[in-house]
Amino acid sequence: MTHPDFLWRNPEPRPAYDVVIVGGGGHGLATAYYLAKNHGLTNVAVLERGWLAGGNMARNTTIIRSNYLWDESAAIYEHSLKLWEGLSDELDYDLQFSQRGVLNLAHNLSDVREGRRRVNANRLNGVDAEWLDADEVKKFCPIINVSDRARYPVMGATLQRRGGIAKHDHVAWALARQADACGVDLIQGCEVTGFELTGNRVTAVETSRGRIAAGKVALAAAGHTSVLAERAGIRLPLQSHPLQALVSELLEPVLDCVVMSNAVHVYVSQAHKGELVMGAGIDAYNSYGQRGGVHVIEAQMAAALELFPVFSRVRVLRTWAGIVDVSPDASPIIGPTPVDGLYVNAGWGTGGFKATPGAGWVYADTLAHDRPHPLAQPYALDRFTTGALIDEHGAAAVAH
Repeated sequence: MTHPDFLWRNPEPRPAYDVVIVGGGGHGLATAYYLAKNHGLTNVAVLERGWLAGGNMARNTTIIRSNYLWDESAAIYEHSLKLWEGLSDELDYDLQFSQRGVLNLAHNLSDVREGRRRVNANRLNGVDAEWLDADEVKKFCPIINVSDRARYPVMGATLQRRGGIAKHDHVAWALARQADACGVDLIQGCEVTGFELTGNRVTAVETSRGRIAAGKVALAAAGHTSVLAERAGIRLPLQSHPLQALVSELLEPVLDCVVMSNAVHVYVSQAHKGELVMGAGIDAYNSYGQRGGVHVIEAQMAAALELFPVFSRVRVLRTWAGIVDVSPDASPIIGPTPVDGLYVNAGWGTGGFKATPGAGWVYADTLAHDRPHPLAQPYALDRFTTGALIDEHGAAAVAH
């Protein structure tokens, strides 16, 4: 396979662009790709202060699913999942998208009620969903401990068979290659330090590589979006937290699905190379550090061993953290801001990777037409004023 350095140009920034996207992760790259593909807009720059896809895109646990409770959430995540299902062919790149099934475990009666409710809600929204009892869980994933003597006994699970994983760096490289081929400038090592406003309209971005004029500016910087918005005089209702993950040493294939548990705050899959990829709940404090507390990892490991005793002798290879931006209702913010010409796509919390193509699609449409895409409309910033919240804490506040 071609080395990623040769998949796209490394251009110098031009003096002006129709659209400047701030953030070269999955959402920024997908937005640029769909601006070019769907709307013919190619006078576009993606500005990344580090290297492309070096932030949360490189630090997530790659889980893809669409089985969210509320109609608005199910709609945008299902749109994204349907795009995932054709994305390898569309981008002409093997994304290693594997629809191996996602189990959400239930450990008490409250979990069971919530799980069954979610299955019914998903089916009403045309999202595939099944309820499995403990025996069916064991049959689907034989290495799970379903003993009734466990500290958190498995009483059942929801299953989305179309859910799964993909290889995150392949996704970023594929989107970057196609965006570049359309004429989009991908500019690395270019930090946005401020915004130039004329009246109430953004007219340029100030960067570490000079001033760049812009017809529109689209923020897509995940945990740092609120920092950038503040430089334009906007205080977004976002809090940034570290979110930890880890991988094990390489193993023979032992786990052919994704297993998630809200009650014990752990979720596990086995990557194509063979390492176990595990995520935890968010660290409670606010931080922009790409690391977290050891006690969170310790609790995560205890939970994993409770569910999978077979992992007791597996060694942890490395741990890390991303920076997740969480909104008050654990749902994203997509659309215009109070500053004319400045748009925001943020607040995805722990659901950013799975939304990559869907978020890029609707954000690009919103930018191209100066009005929210129908799937983005419920995610407007003003919902925190009107009270029309989309409360997905039960499905999104833990890391998945």
